[in-house]
Amino acid sequence: MDLIGYVLLFPIVGTIINGLFGKKLNTSLVGFIACTAIGLSFLVSIFVFMDLLKLPPEHRLFEKEFFLWIGSGTLEAVAGLQVDPLSTVMILVVSGVGFLIHVYSVGYMHGDDGYHRYFAYLNLFTFSMLLLVVANNFLLMFIGWEGVGLCSYLLIGYWFEKRSASDAGKKAFIVNRIGDFGFILAIMLVFVTFNTIDFTDVFHAAPEHLQQGSLIATVITLLLFVGAIGKSAQIPLYTWLPDAMEGPTPVSALIHAATMVTAGVYMVVRCNVLYTLAPFSLTIVAIIGGATALFAATIGLAQNDIKRVLAYSTVSQIGYMFLACGVGAFITGIFHLVTHAFFKALLFLGSGSVIHALGGEQDMRKMGGLRPHLPTTYKTFLIGTLAIAGIPPFAGFFSKDEILLEAFTKGSLLFWGLGAFAAFITAFYMFRLLFMTFHGKSNMDKHVEEHVHESPISILFPLVILAFLSIVGGFFGFPTASAINSFLAPVMGGGEHLGMVDGGELHHAPNKLMFSMMGVSTGIAIVGIVLAYIMYIKKPDLPVKIVERFKLVYKVIFNKYYVDEIYDATVVNPTVKSSFFLWKIIDVKVIDGFVNAVGRIVELQSEVLRLFQTGYIRNYALSMLLGGVIIVVCSLLFL
Repeated sequence: MDLIGYVLLFPIVGTIINGLFGKKLNTSLVGFIACTAIGLSFLVSIFVFMDLLKLPPEHRLFEKEFFLWIGSGTLEAVAGLQVDPLSTVMILVVSGVGFLIHVYSVGYMHGDDGYHRYFAYLNLFTFSMLLLVVANNFLLMFIGWEGVGLCSYLLIGYWFEKRSASDAGKKAFIVNRIGDFGFILAIMLVFVTFNTIDFTDVFHAAPEHLQQGSLIATVITLLLFVGAIGKSAQIPLYTWLPDAMEGPTPVSALIHAATMVTAGVYMVVRCNVLYTLAPFSLTIVAIIGGATALFAATIGLAQNDIKRVLAYSTVSQIGYMFLACGVGAFITGIFHLVTHAFFKALLFLGSGSVIHALGGEQDMRKMGGLRPHLPTTYKTFLIGTLAIAGIPPFAGFFSKDEILLEAFTKGSLLFWGLGAFAAFITAFYMFRLLFMTFHGKSNMDKHVEEHVHESPISILFPLVILAFLSIVGGFFGFPTASAINSFLAPVMGGGEHLGMVDGGELHHAPNKLMFSMMGVSTGIAIVGIVLAYIMYIKKPDLPVKIVERFKLVYKVIFNKYYVDEIYDATVVNPTVKSSFFLWKIIDVKVIDGFVNAVGRIVELQSEVLRLFQTGYIRNYALSMLLGGVIIVVCSLLFL
């Protein structure tokens, strides 16, 4: 576990080399350096994981402190890294999935003018996320938190020559600042409350310092959740994520599967001790998560851009994770995070393979009939679609089913209903995507269809690996012998006597109920798939008829409930107008006007005084004579 520092070292070295010297290096070498950096990081993560397994469960916590980073009064922030089951799972996912995305990028970004810049950003993105998950205190976590925010701005707006790309990058950056403000306030409140920002110290002290349901515990956790809402794109701060599709497809995969949007879920789970002491906050987390899962799924029904459909599915799936956390099933939330990383990376990279084959086309209405042209892409994409739809034995079935069971047994029928309805819609719109893209008659342009071909091995290799993980990944959380539950259980409750908030509780549910719920959730998914088959394969004219009959409903959903327009009208435009008022009136006319008036007064005084500073002795002599005369006259008059 002493090797943990190398998990961060290799990606940052790759960033430095490609960032400073990449322009002078061969493109093949640039890609090799970037992939090797993340591959070595993944290798070290495996060694760390194996070392951790050798320890008894109650001793699986290791901290490596490097130096005193900030020392001011009672504030002491040590630059250190923390290894425990939770951080280990995260570094395996981030570096493992990140490595496959890097390999994919070698083929996908080949020939791009900013090739070295792209890989420097990608390495930095991975480094920032790894720092976020292995940091041993809130402030160092925040550095990684801001790092992924910066890299998302750089990579979403990577093709900055396009106005839409640069706007999307700025939108992501600004919206995340709103959430980050809440996170900053939470860190300050944590320090004021505990006089420390170290995770271990805070979580050990929390049960003694905070009462169950206390105001301070509630405020801290709600502020933390504000940060999570921004980073993980939940209601109401989700609008940046669909626009993030303007970046290269591998960037979308990295943001959605292994970094950025998973950061909020990780942070909530990391702070599970605090959330356990704040039942009201947990309820809010569950409500926001369940509502987002359903809300985003409905938007995905009417989208035609293949990447935007997947983007809204990510918003929805992250909602599932928060729903799990909100009912106290923190490990279940992480389990879904892991399986989601596999199948969502697969789906995004699969969509990239389609886009690559079609010369950049992303509109599903201009696809169709691609199955024989892209056989490997189709097979792997089908596996990812089955996984996200929750069909057994694919990975998404186990994690999503566990969330629905936890929502039913530990939450309420409302929470289960939100998740179940979202699951039905998810199965429908994902198979709608599959059928519109790969099945049916071809809607491709004839010239495009003539040049359609399967992607190169550098693109297909990651797809095959991720497809395999999307099949077997769910068995890590198999209900009767959940490896991930037993591994993560010591982290829940900070190892204190709070008891396990999650670990093992699923298996206490009656087997009859468990298998009944499995059958119900599978049936819900199958109904969604069958409905999509009927509408887009058997009766392809049916969607048009439905749209014609429910024009208003379709228009609202197609336009994403006009949320962006509402934000523009109520927040963006008033802010812009008030900014112009402050600029043109307050700044230019009032402040600048006052400063300029003072300067003009001084200038006028100077112009008057210049009349007396001619530089001629005769004028000065005359002035002295006149002054003397005035003095004499005044003296005579007043004596």
